[in-house]
Amino acid sequence: MSDAPPTPDLGADGGPTWDVVVVGAGVAGLVAARDLLRAGLRVVLVDGRDAPGGAVRGHDVAGLRLDAGAESFATRGGAVAALLGELGLGDDVVTPEPRGAWVHLTSGDGPLPRTGLLGVPADPLAVDVRRTLGTRGALRAALDLVLPARVGARATTFGALVRARMGDAVADRLVHPVVGGVHAADPDDLATDTVAPGLTAARAAAGGSLARAVRALRASAPAGSAVQGLAGGIHRLVDALVADVTGHGGVVLTRTRATALTRDDGGGLSVVTEPAGTTTTGDARTLRTARVLLATPQAPALLAGLDDVDVGTVAVDDGVPVTLVTLVLDAPALDAAPRGTGVLVGPGVTDVTAKALTHATAKWGWLARTAPAGRHVVRLSFGRASAAHAADGTPPADALLDVALADAATLLGVPLPADALVGHAVVRWTQSLPRPSAAHREAVAAVRAAVAQVPGVAVCGAWAAGTGLASVVPDARAAAAALLDDAGPVTAGPDGPPEQN
Repeated sequence: MSDAPPTPDLGADGGPTWDVVVVGAGVAGLVAARDLLRAGLRVVLVDGRDAPGGAVRGHDVAGLRLDAGAESFATRGGAVAALLGELGLGDDVVTPEPRGAWVHLTSGDGPLPRTGLLGVPADPLAVDVRRTLGTRGALRAALDLVLPARVGARATTFGALVRARMGDAVADRLVHPVVGGVHAADPDDLATDTVAPGLTAARAAAGGSLARAVRALRASAPAGSAVQGLAGGIHRLVDALVADVTGHGGVVLTRTRATALTRDDGGGLSVVTEPAGTTTTGDARTLRTARVLLATPQAPALLAGLDDVDVGTVAVDDGVPVTLVTLVLDAPALDAAPRGTGVLVGPGVTDVTAKALTHATAKWGWLARTAPAGRHVVRLSFGRASAAHAADGTPPADALLDVALADAATLLGVPLPADALVGHAVVRWTQSLPRPSAAHREAVAAVRAAVAQVPGVAVCGAWAAGTGLASVVPDARAAAAALLDDAGPVTAGPDGPPEQN
């Protein structure tokens, strides 16, 4: 941006007036900023982290460029695929290898249903289902096909519905591991419509049957896998978004934490910021703006500074701390993908601490072709409560790598000696996986209702939209559209936007 004007002072006295300040430079903030910039508005994003992208970032491990957080997206709705197409990445969308996944249970390992929804099988008597549930469990699940529609009609949670229609074996051995892996929550605590949008209506159309409802939903979905990724890693989405945002004059300020949001007598908004990691008020700076987009779970706290927005005492879910340990291994025994694309861990398991494992080189063909022969990438996720470890289920730091290597060997069923380890990385995510409990959904609804009454303010992000890019992307674009429906842009300050450093 050599033609950009000199960087102006961003201090409280004399800083430029922006059309929009976006608080949070994760995917939601970047997507919304992109739409706002393309509509001609002047946009600055602030984020306390050291780089944009939130939980969709990349890192280098043993010479391989890998995803540090999210590594796929759900295809439902088509919003993510459409965005990738707009960014010129449409031809790089890839589908996981059709190997299926497994579940690790106290009763032994077994495959997850190849045709199912969050562990609910479309065919309760399929071979893979019978292998994991046993004959008795599969027969109980098959009763769903003949039970009257009233069975499960009063279930208040997804887990209760599955238990009523298909029995405890399906709930505990299939649904619990999948929902725990996706939402970091117990299906007995979550509403059906929250975790499985459209399932209630599909079940009604199917005469009450869960299996037939899942079958109908799968049949109506776009052809191909329910999830997809990008050759080279889903973190490329963030790289493309940042390039698009800055290329259209947007500014991304990282290591910059928003601490307060206020409104002046003239109706304008001010976002008070300070460098992340500092506590001295002397470092505070103010960004003056006409509109604010809060793409951060701190939205309720920031909104409390506006007299015209009443969010009361609502508290959104803090999100589950998740620790991801990536192992790069020289292990030719893994060439056969002994547990398909990965393993989820069922309830009550005590021989491993991890809650899930992804065999990345078995899941993604592009990565298998990139890695040297016999080299494999395995990623384990920790976050289950365990009395033997930390409160969030993560082993102590000095034991984490040893535990991860031992867990990987157990889950994959292949010996993995220490000298097989070529490289590793540990990434800890916080506030990236809000649990969609009833209390959290009510808090989000209250925030949205309050903000809807106030022009110039909008919210978005995983904390509000739900986990996954398929939820986050369309919600962010809707938030941007809502701000564009407000009054026209303010007059820019004389100095123009600062140059991106």
